[in-house]
Amino acid sequence: MTPLRLFPGDDMGPVHALLTAAFAYMEGRIDPPSSLSRMTPDTLSEEAARKELWVIPDPAAPHASPTPQACVILTPQPDHLYFGKLAVAEQARGKGLARQLIELAETRARTLGLPRLRLQTRVELVENHATFTRMGFVQTGLTAHEGYDRPTSLTFDRMVPDQGGISSGA
Repeated sequence: MTPLRLFPGDDMGPVHALLTAAFAYMEGRIDPPSSLSRMTPDTLSEEAARKELWVIPDPAAPHASPTPQACVILTPQPDHLYFGKLAVAEQARGKGLARQLIELAETRARTLGLPRLRLQTRVELVENHATFTRMGFVQTGLTAHEGYDRPTSLTFDRMVPDQGGISSGA
């Protein structure tokens, strides 16, 4: 199951459906609501034009219209590669797909000369904090959405190892 990069002309409906299903458990748990509520297949197409949208297709689906089992959006920044909207279909969980997309993000960061990966997860999603910590991410900050006087998200970073598996520094 090799990750596949999608571009603006690709059908974003299946990716939107995956994200909507995978993020549904957050409804009523996080405040403010996820930006996914404002996302459409068209906005995903815009994201694919400005960022890197990757999917792991279902191997049983026709290649001409891949049905994603997992996805992530990668955004290069000056000192890190941000990854967001990491999602895995419920029936595909536990197969290492999220880890595979994180490895892809590391490869892309190394290619782009960026020393770290960065992600954000909502304060309320403590199970995500534990998962990312187990994957070697370290909490590096707190942020608040506009209009909030309390932290709403945690920032996590992980250094990108060089080709030999040695960390590229702090």
